[in-house]
Amino acid sequence: MSVNEQADVIVLGLGHAGGYITRALAEAGLNVVGIGPRLAVGERGHSGHFAHGMTPGVGYLLSARGPAVPLALGASWDAGRSRVVGGARGRTTSDRVDRIAAGLLSVKRGRLVHGRGRLTGPCRVSVGERTFHARRGVVLATGARPRLPDVRGLPGTPYWTDGNAMAAMELPESLIVLGASGFGVETAQLFARFRCAVTVVERQPRLLSWEEPETSTLTERALLRDGVTVLTSTGTSEVAHDGTGFTVHLADGKEPLRAERLLVATERQADPTGLGLEAAGLVGSAGSVPTDGRMRAGRGLWAVGGVTGRDVAADVTMYQAQVAVRDILGWPGPDTDYQKLTRLIFTDPEIAAVGLTERQARNQRLRVRTSLLPLNSSHGRGPQGRRREGFVKLVEDADRGVLVGATSAGPAGAEVLYALNVAVHAEMSVEHLRHRVAACLPFHQTVEAALGGLC
Repeated sequence: MSVNEQADVIVLGLGHAGGYITRALAEAGLNVVGIGPRLAVGERGHSGHFAHGMTPGVGYLLSARGPAVPLALGASWDAGRSRVVGGARGRTTSDRVDRIAAGLLSVKRGRLVHGRGRLTGPCRVSVGERTFHARRGVVLATGARPRLPDVRGLPGTPYWTDGNAMAAMELPESLIVLGASGFGVETAQLFARFRCAVTVVERQPRLLSWEEPETSTLTERALLRDGVTVLTSTGTSEVAHDGTGFTVHLADGKEPLRAERLLVATERQADPTGLGLEAAGLVGSAGSVPTDGRMRAGRGLWAVGGVTGRDVAADVTMYQAQVAVRDILGWPGPDTDYQKLTRLIFTDPEIAAVGLTERQARNQRLRVRTSLLPLNSSHGRGPQGRRREGFVKLVEDADRGVLVGATSAGPAGAEVLYALNVAVHAEMSVEHLRHRVAACLPFHQTVEAALGGLC
């Protein structure tokens, strides 16, 4: 027997974005129903993923030496997981998290429903025998799935994706990583520091090819120092698995690679399959749901995250979620502006960037002025024991005298980027910014010196 229920907003998908939207709208006083087959903390939490921001801390613990350090280079996988990761995993993957989330939502007029929801009409979603009607609308936050490269033999093998890699209970002796995505290089370094033999295979001429060339050089140098084999400008023609390990055949007749495990760390793609888009008057475009600047996909319908076909990095997804929440609540705020988003890669050294790279700025025919300053050329102090390796690079639109892009690479890369992130978003003049940098803070003297280099 079908049961009809009412709500203000229905959120399909309980990953990072969907969970955030459900909580935010409930806290604003709306009656919200969050629907998803998994727990409310998102796929990565369920599969035992490291919280994204934990990776640099783990990496530092595994590379530092001395009696005060709980883990040293080459620590065992079991010890590493139990002492560094186990606590976080326990906090983020247990059913207790789900119960707490459900309890908090119920106090705020929100509900969690486990199951796979499907649009069955405008502002209407069905889950099994239950049908929910939304007075304001529906949010699609169902995420994305790994996009497999077109490699013969790969689909039939027990390859790893991001969830499998971080849920692994045993450390493989060897690992091949296909693709130098942010997650790919993070995982390669992390596994190598547990003394797993790691090889990264990347089709592009350099790692992290969308970032500054200096970022690629720094990251490759860090991986090589940790024992990772890096193969760039290298394609993959075929993959085979014989029950004990993988054989990866490379293009151009290069010697095949052999490893116990294979991680596919290439892009993810939208997966609107089974959402019932047609019932809501939508037809997915190239397998994704197109949206406007306020994340509207149609009347009474919003979409965020991987299902939109955009970059599925957590930062991008959460940014979209915040825009959608503002629009649903009728709060003022700007439309999405993807050119000014921050990008974080938690290797050691950390990589943090915002806005345009130098190449992107020149491609937009801007008159570009840049400044590049290595961290070791600055007298700013840094965290005790951390390698002072990295740089700050600034990209200025010289005609307007404003920053349009910045990269902060180093042991506190994400924190250092904060002031530059604000400057890029506010289109603050470089002259004004020179007199606003707090030079007494760790590494910010490097930013001050880099600004001086734009003269």
